[in-house]
Amino acid sequence: MAVGNGSAYGAEQLAHDVSKLVGYAVSTGLVHPGDAMWAYNTVLEAVGAQGPAAPDAAELLADAYVCAPTADLAQAGPVSAFVSPQEGFDLEGTVGRIAAAGIAAGCEEDTPSGADRIATRVMNVLMPRPSEVARRFADEYAAGGPQAATDWFYRMSCDSRYVRRAAIAKNVAWTSPTEWGELEITINLSKPEKDPKAIAAAGAAPATGEVYPACQLCMENEGYPGRGAGAAHGAHPARQNLRILPITLGGEHWGLQYSPYAYFDEHCIAMSAEHRLMHVDRQNMGRLLDFVDLFGHYFIGSNADLPIVGGSILSHDHFQGGRHVFPMMKAPASETFVMPGFAGVACEVVRWPMSVLRLRAADREALLDAAAHVLEVWRGYSDAEAGVVAWTEEGGERVAHNTITPVACKDGDEYVLYLALRCNIATDEHPLGVFHPHAEWHHIKKENIGLIEVMGLAILPARLVDELAAVKGHLLAHAGDADTAALADELAADPLSAPHAAWALELAAAHPDIAEDTAEQIIRDGVSDVFGHVLADAGVFKWDEAGRAAQERFIDAL
Repeated sequence: MAVGNGSAYGAEQLAHDVSKLVGYAVSTGLVHPGDAMWAYNTVLEAVGAQGPAAPDAAELLADAYVCAPTADLAQAGPVSAFVSPQEGFDLEGTVGRIAAAGIAAGCEEDTPSGADRIATRVMNVLMPRPSEVARRFADEYAAGGPQAATDWFYRMSCDSRYVRRAAIAKNVAWTSPTEWGELEITINLSKPEKDPKAIAAAGAAPATGEVYPACQLCMENEGYPGRGAGAAHGAHPARQNLRILPITLGGEHWGLQYSPYAYFDEHCIAMSAEHRLMHVDRQNMGRLLDFVDLFGHYFIGSNADLPIVGGSILSHDHFQGGRHVFPMMKAPASETFVMPGFAGVACEVVRWPMSVLRLRAADREALLDAAAHVLEVWRGYSDAEAGVVAWTEEGGERVAHNTITPVACKDGDEYVLYLALRCNIATDEHPLGVFHPHAEWHHIKKENIGLIEVMGLAILPARLVDELAAVKGHLLAHAGDADTAALADELAADPLSAPHAAWALELAAAHPDIAEDTAEQIIRDGVSDVFGHVLADAGVFKWDEAGRAAQERFIDAL
């Protein structure tokens, strides 16, 4: 057989890689030394192999013997497990070669998703069962507190290759100073691109019967083997190495896991055990506070529950959180105000391009009452001067347009709720949404502004890597030109730079002395500036005189 680079990859090489992978699993605590020999053989089975023996079989057996409680039944007390160190181990390369061997053996289709299903199946062999993970997490929580517990769970999720650290490392990320503070930018390169074979298979796939799992956020994904694009209902990623912690939020069964393609530190997802639509109400905001009661070192937030202003998945009730302080959370207050009837709640307007209120209180029920009041008033609020329309009649039915994006965290003994006001009204001038990135910024960002971006972290498409490189090349080629006509022609003629031509000419005019050592930062700062404009477009109350007056009218309505 051959793998990757075309070199021969025989049974001996497979045995070596599987043995090294088992050693890695033992050293990270995924596999007990007593299970190492079993794990070696089970990985072979997962890739359609029946041998040969592990090159270090004697060592695997010896390690298992050392820590086996039955090795010497006369010995008193427990025996500690032997752990072998793994320095410089290449997890991705090793798993990739093992998966390719499985492809060669006919275990899966020869596509990237087929190889990923094998790799995920292999890692599942090397992991504790979900009940064991839940028990260990509870022990860590009881002994060391919530941070010790999440530290362990996150490390396990990374070590098991559920959180794709190698893929995440490919993302391009930076921060830039703007009038709104330091904004964070990520060009997302981590999620795998669709394979042409998979796209063709998807077009021929029958869609019959009930979809299972109903979506990628359903808790039934735990252990799911995945399916290819040619299967009924299309592709679904393998999730054998997914482990979900059962937690209780609002008296309901929810689950906690980490995002496989994280955008920030310890990016986690909490999802309802029931497959139901996203919704924002007092009860769900109460679940946000339940979450920060459990994990006070994390923030947690919900996407808005309407199209355009909502996130990419509105079909399943879920939250996103993690161990990160976003630019919005660092933003100062532009003013404070008082809501009658909620004297114990401190209220602020956040100086942020989007329209965000920050409520703070030690009494969680008082805070929830105040937040629910803001939501109720906002859902029915219209302001023609500001372009805010609460609802319209469409086909004889009332269609709602206003909702909020709520985010919760703790600050000492106080709860903090950020309420971003959202409106998804669309017009002929702005058919994708009035409070959505306007067309002039679509060359950088056209997609919905969801929870993460509301807080100041842009998630930009992978196409920008090549496109911005082309812009950089043209700007450098014409640096210092008094006449920009030639630059304009070249920008427009190049398909990669053409969408950015007007913006690139503005950069050239602002930075006539652009040079090789400054170009990258100039372009990155320019992208960050665009993101600031995008957030301002999504804000319902602008930061001009008219917008501030509109903001005050809403506060008066509270």
